[in-house]
Amino acid sequence: MDIYTIIFLALAVFIFLRLRSVLGQRTGDERPPMNQAARDVVRGGPDNVVPMPGTVIDQAPLAPSADPATPVDRWKGIAEQGSALAQGLDQIAASDPSFDAQHFISGAKSAYEMIVLAFANGERRALKDLLSSEVYEGFDSAIKEREQRGEKVETRFASIDKASIVNAEVRDKTAQITLRFVSQMITATRGKDGAVVDGNPDKLADVTDIWTFARDISSRDPNWKLVGTESGH
Repeated sequence: MDIYTIIFLALAVFIFLRLRSVLGQRTGDERPPMNQAARDVVRGGPDNVVPMPGTVIDQAPLAPSADPATPVDRWKGIAEQGSALAQGLDQIAASDPSFDAQHFISGAKSAYEMIVLAFANGERRALKDLLSSEVYEGFDSAIKEREQRGEKVETRFASIDKASIVNAEVRDKTAQITLRFVSQMITATRGKDGAVVDGNPDKLADVTDIWTFARDISSRDPNWKLVGTESGH
């Protein structure tokens, strides 16, 4: 070897050792990166369906309790242990092992915002994919009356401050979950001449809604649909 070959070999070894010290070595025990799409709440696919998934991706199993006699509080932060709500969530989880309450709440918040905005804009196609047939008929009727009067609704969300599950149950293979949404939004209805006939386009309004979502747990369709709405206090 000539002197230049020796110098280049020495430099290559030096660079390799530096990179190894900075980046470390793979041991074979590293966890693969989570698919970014799986982390995000799905806000609607090609057909505007907003799934509220139950599958938890890449989640470590719950650590066993120090005292085997102490039950694991699986709904911590969502339902009080031993409460009727916790029992209802247990029923849903027993029928659908993939159900995850936190993921459901995240999906429900996305569905709530999407439905409110679709109703304000009169987007029937989006609503039809997210609502039960009975609820859709009510929404569609309200949109028709608004269109006949020549009115337009302006709605903008400022925030969804809280979304909490208040009831859960399984009825005849249908899981039902009711949530209480507390949000702030700006909403106003304008008449044909553009004058405001309801609401205030410059003022935030505090809004509380009680919505119920349902899913046929005997079906492979993972999507929940809105089956009931009422104003909260």
